Amino acid sequence: MGTGGVALGDARRTKRLIRLVEDLSACPTDSIPVASGGWAETKAAYRLLDNPALEWREMLEVHTQRTVERMRGQAVVLCLQDTTELDFTSQPGIAGLGRLSYEAQHGLYVHPTLVVTPQGLALGVVDAWMWTRKPKGEVAVKESMRWVEGYEIVADLAEQTPETRLVSVADREGDLRALMDASARRGHPADWLVRATHNRNTAAGEKVWHRVEQTQALGEVEFTLPATPGRPARPVRQTLYRDTVTLPARKGAPAVTVTAILAREERPPAGEQAIVWRLSTNRPAETLETVVELIDWYRRRWLVEIFFRILKSGCRVESLQLGTLERLERALVIYLIIAWRILHVVTWGRECPNLSCEVVFDPEEWQAAWIVARRTKPPDTPPPLGHMTRLIAGFGGFLGRKGDGPPGPKAIWEGMQKVYAFALGIAAAKQAFIPSG
Repeated sequence: MGTGGVALGDARRTKRLIRLVEDLSACPTDSIPVASGGWAETKAAYRLLDNPALEWREMLEVHTQRTVERMRGQAVVLCLQDTTELDFTSQPGIAGLGRLSYEAQHGLYVHPTLVVTPQGLALGVVDAWMWTRKPKGEVAVKESMRWVEGYEIVADLAEQTPETRLVSVADREGDLRALMDASARRGHPADWLVRATHNRNTAAGEKVWHRVEQTQALGEVEFTLPATPGRPARPVRQTLYRDTVTLPARKGAPAVTVTAILAREERPPAGEQAIVWRLSTNRPAETLETVVELIDWYRRRWLVEIFFRILKSGCRVESLQLGTLERLERALVIYLIIAWRILHVVTWGRECPNLSCEVVFDPEEWQAAWIVARRTKPPDTPPPLGHMTRLIAGFGGFLGRKGDGPPGPKAIWEGMQKVYAFALGIAAAKQAFIPSG
């Protein structure tokens, strides 16, 4: 679960945290009272979340350390930054929340950094910002700095893992000269790849994207655009253009050399809006192969969208009723870890189907799933991960028909809840039939 090795200064508190994460992982859509399974357990869970000695950043740091261990041995990892809004307007009793996009709403913002491989395996969460907005007119920290600080933390981790190249990936909100300057001042310990929103001037006085549009097309890339709640998946063919440009020096910051990539769908299907991406990076990319690689890396951003969907729809964090912002923050860190584990199962099952299922499932979990689904004794050798993921997703409504593709996160998280209940029932039955004496 990412909590191994946790040390929070008190053995009972450490044990309680691990137990709470396990309970909520098994029942991510349930409330804390339901997931905890009893009044005594529930009171203990709430005491843990209400303990001022339990600092949410320390809780996340434990998971970050485990994530760094999973990063080792990877040639490249992608660190996906993004922000999501958590709306608690329906719960006016939570003290300390702030306004959201609309003045009538209140809640908070969460900005995690999710680490994945270029192949799409989710490795963990290495950073998170959580903040509330002050009332209009009051002085507040500039929110855009979360992107710069997120890069700085990734750069710090890069210095701990010199054998792995870290790439900070951001959407248009992360198109900040301050982020580029921070990277340049440190000698680019970690790379950055951002979708551009600004058409900046080059050192020669030209507009970056006007200059790129004048270059000769490098080639094309084809891929399938993933489905969203409001749009089905569809094939995309983009024409690629690139150039190397220099952004002028600024006060206290050197000139910055940028690879600018224009990926433009020039013949979109009838009735569809063209998919056009303008990407900036410090990484050199001279060939079609290296430009396509960067496009592929940017496309992995969709994983953070799935991560947020699991957090909100699967874990139902916007239904938490914890009274204060401090308690809510501690709970949200736990749910960030839980949402990562669900995404971890989804991505490992897709990308590494032939690995042993014990890479991500405990023996008690997969054996219980096997017994209930097959009505037979589980095999001595753990089955492949892809097979077990589909079997468990079947408990969550996945039909596994020809052409269905791999199971999604919703089927997996619902299946995992049932499997946990199966495992408890089987363990209780075994205990009941152990001869006494």
